[in-house]
Amino acid sequence: MRRALFLSICLMAAPAFAQECPPAGQTKTSLQALKTLQFALPDAAEKQKLADGLLGCLGDSDPEIRDGIAYEALTAWMRAGDFDADALRGLRDKLYAMLDGDDKGGFRKPFAALVLSEVARTDRIKPWMAPEERVAMVDRAAAYEESVRDYRGYIEGEGWRHGVAHGADWLMQLSLNPALERAQYDRILAAVAAQVVPEGAHAYVYGEPGRLAQPVLYTAKRGLLSDAEWEAWFVALEAKVGKLKREEYASWLARRHDLMAFFTSIYLSADQSEDAGIKKLKPAIVAALKQVP
Repeated sequence: MRRALFLSICLMAAPAFAQECPPAGQTKTSLQALKTLQFALPDAAEKQKLADGLLGCLGDSDPEIRDGIAYEALTAWMRAGDFDADALRGLRDKLYAMLDGDDKGGFRKPFAALVLSEVARTDRIKPWMAPEERVAMVDRAAAYEESVRDYRGYIEGEGWRHGVAHGADWLMQLSLNPALERAQYDRILAAVAAQVVPEGAHAYVYGEPGRLAQPVLYTAKRGLLSDAEWEAWFVALEAKVGKLKREEYASWLARRHDLMAFFTSIYLSADQSEDAGIKKLKPAIVAALKQVP
């Protein structure tokens, strides 16, 4: 009885995904060798097993393993169409579990989000999710983006975390999906708005405003929002800068910097794009830029 209780407790405490890295039967050297072969694995079952194992490497502190092997391998296989719907569902659900878990090093969640952007892409290229699964993924992506409070980008020796940018990439892949409806685009825009001018007055320096602009631009391309709705959305972002207080000058400058960088990214695309929906943003973004203090 005691043994059964002990085993039950152990199972309850176990993580929802394997965290061993490198995966069982692999070494860093063997994974590097696989990379030189462009991650070619003829055996489909072996590839699926390794894909599951590499999820545990998305939180590894070694950027060569985390970014250069785990992320690149998973991306290569998904872009090659190597996984069926059941396999993709399994990967997606394990990645969701990673978003729900701990992340002491600050790598696991951003890289889970980045790989989930590739999962979202597979559904756009060849639809496999049911409508309710797609809606749930939009909610997941939006909730992740809104939750980011670790704004570290790139650190020498550690590599990328880049949580806001990776979340924006996930939102971008979803925004490209023609199966989305207006409610999902509204959710995407709300998530972007939450990070354009982040809490804590963090000044973006690793390209985050440009990445945040992408799902907005693809939303505009769908042509679902009116000119008045876009104007109202941009005006609401301006309010996040707040009034200048000399005792909070540095924080105010950081907020203004982030807003201007985001607005500039939108403006450049609206000015240069040949797409009618994106070009339609130009009057609203020009008016918004003129109102930035």
